[in-house]
Amino acid sequence: MVQHPTANTPAGNLRSGARLALLGLVANFVLATAKITAGLLGNSFVLIADGIESALDIAGSAIIWGGLKVAARPPDATHPYGHGKAEPVAAVIVSLGVIAAAFGLAVQSAQAIFQPHHAPRPFTLVVLIVVVIVKELLYRSVMRIGRDVESTAVQTDAWHHRTDALTSIAAFIGISIALLGGPAWQSADAWAALFACALIGANGYRLLNPALHEIMDTAPRGEIVAAIRAAASSVPGVRNIEKCLVRKMGLEFYVDLHVGVDETISVRSGHSIAHEVKDAIRRTDSRIADVLVHVEPAGPAR
Repeated sequence: MVQHPTANTPAGNLRSGARLALLGLVANFVLATAKITAGLLGNSFVLIADGIESALDIAGSAIIWGGLKVAARPPDATHPYGHGKAEPVAAVIVSLGVIAAAFGLAVQSAQAIFQPHHAPRPFTLVVLIVVVIVKELLYRSVMRIGRDVESTAVQTDAWHHRTDALTSIAAFIGISIALLGGPAWQSADAWAALFACALIGANGYRLLNPALHEIMDTAPRGEIVAAIRAAASSVPGVRNIEKCLVRKMGLEFYVDLHVGVDETISVRSGHSIAHEVKDAIRRTDSRIADVLVHVEPAGPAR
């Protein structure tokens, strides 16, 4: 049996993810303000670019938060399968926003390489050290929750924090080179900003794929399908499993199963076996919201 200790209440997990996204929103606001202010006062283009990226993350966290709040709503008359698709939709919107932001910042960074500007000030390095520490801590805590509940949107939000930490490290290196190398190396600040944009764009693309797969109902990976087939096969009266289709909806899974039974048994007996199969499958993983069992004739036992 697959054990998922944090998966007992999918709606509760979605609400927890929404609270984490809200925390990320507040953190991004504080850090973006600090980085842009330090960049302006400290003559650092890469720090300004990094701060703008954090400001864009504020919008990203807000979208993630809204998507998770919608996904946590229970099924209703117009959405009988629930609102779980709001979660990957939010992840797609944020990923596309990250890619667009990377492109825009890259254009500005490339222009800055050929423009004269003052060397950055040393205090900007202190700001970046604080940012890297805070962002890495946020990444680890948010990613742990995202993996536990298998939320694409929460993991996307976590990678925003990791990306921000990486861009801040690139900014730290660029500013350090500009400070140590003197006037001849002042463009290192802008080169670091360009490198940071490449990291941002690559992560945006990497985050886009799983969200698109989920929207397209791509079959889930891992042991859940094997566990479902094993549970169904263990039910007395089941001869074979003809089809096992699984799709993910938010944090929940929906199963469509075709089982073969003795063709000579009554409809009532076949109906009883179908219910036992459904119960056995739902016991394997509490994230399974519903199971649709189709009973097929498999011929008498030999």
